[in-house]
Amino acid sequence: MTTTTPNTAFQNGPTARAQPVAAIRDPRLDFFRGIAMFIILLAHTPGNAWTSWIPARWGFSDATEMFVFCSGMASAIAFGRTFDRAGLGLGTARVGFRIWQVYWAHIGMFFAIAMMLAAIDQTGAYDKVYIGTLNLWKFFAEPGPQLVGLFTLSYVPNYFDILPMYMVVLALMPLVVALARISRALGAALVILLWLAAQERLLTMVGLGGLHLNLPAEPWSERQWFFNPFGWQLVFFTGFALMRGWIPAPPINKALLIVAGVIVIANVPLSNIGVRAVSREWFGLAFENNPVIEWRVANKGLIDKSDFGILRYVHFLALAYLGYALAGHKGARLMAHGTSLAARVWENILPLIMKVGQQSLAVFIVSMVLARVNGFVLDNIGREAATWTLVNLTGFGVLVLCAYGAGWFKSQPWRARA
Repeated sequence: MTTTTPNTAFQNGPTARAQPVAAIRDPRLDFFRGIAMFIILLAHTPGNAWTSWIPARWGFSDATEMFVFCSGMASAIAFGRTFDRAGLGLGTARVGFRIWQVYWAHIGMFFAIAMMLAAIDQTGAYDKVYIGTLNLWKFFAEPGPQLVGLFTLSYVPNYFDILPMYMVVLALMPLVVALARISRALGAALVILLWLAAQERLLTMVGLGGLHLNLPAEPWSERQWFFNPFGWQLVFFTGFALMRGWIPAPPINKALLIVAGVIVIANVPLSNIGVRAVSREWFGLAFENNPVIEWRVANKGLIDKSDFGILRYVHFLALAYLGYALAGHKGARLMAHGTSLAARVWENILPLIMKVGQQSLAVFIVSMVLARVNGFVLDNIGREAATWTLVNLTGFGVLVLCAYGAGWFKSQPWRARA
């Protein structure tokens, strides 16, 4: 649960067992996780022109970093209190229960999407083979061994790789917490060493490529998990450490704001937008002679999404700092009220975004299924400004309804009536 007290957000965490305290939700976590959920829906909808305006097109990092970072902060609140209050054993048990929930969410999501695509193909009404859009040929051709791989997480198709990564990162949490109880430096050392072990290109450069740490993604090839959990745990535990107080919150000052702004702006010419607009269209450079593409290829290890390259981390931290500054102290600017039309509109939109952020797992599952539905709808009604707007805004509405529905069920209203 994304909760914190008003006086303890981003403050030093307790070193001994803490006493239970009254808590309220942190609006910043709910808000930014909600924004990430909307972006994830856009990014996974095939042929969606609105993806030209998501963060991933303008810099190295994207909504995945935002979601994993905020999940780390939320985990520090939810699980950190359990570790403090109930001890390492029960804290580990609670983390294990969450992994169990995420595991079955992952399995259910896979079968829901696979069934939906197969049902479309069974109609025989379309030239496109929809199971092929997610490269599920092998699963339907040889379901027996792939079912074993699916349930053991040794078969992880690319579209279904975020939740497995999240499960492994959660499984690392008790170990990091245990080491941090001895010394925070030990916990930090483990996180950094795991990240270094995940950097394939860096290890290859120093002759240690055989030590690259990742997990197999399918039994019939050497493909590994697209989201390498040993790389991505760095951004998760950065958020975790900030919320626990292991890392002090950065001050808000002009120098840091300028540095963060320069990093974000400097990323644009090297981004996907930079490749298309700055390098090719504005300067008329041929695709094969594009210096930005050549730079990206030569420095792939620094921006690699799979292993979580260091420049993605730097870009995300700069964006996160700017967001942290804009949100104000404990989200005061987010929650500010006003009398203008824009302020009144914001006051009505903000609760919807925050509700989506509060129910992130349920919303994520629905968004991944909905993205394929939206792609199918666009295939049939065409892709133009009006249809993109209709499909995307309708999708946003579905996510909001899902969030409120999940919240209603979690509140167990039948108990109150009884």
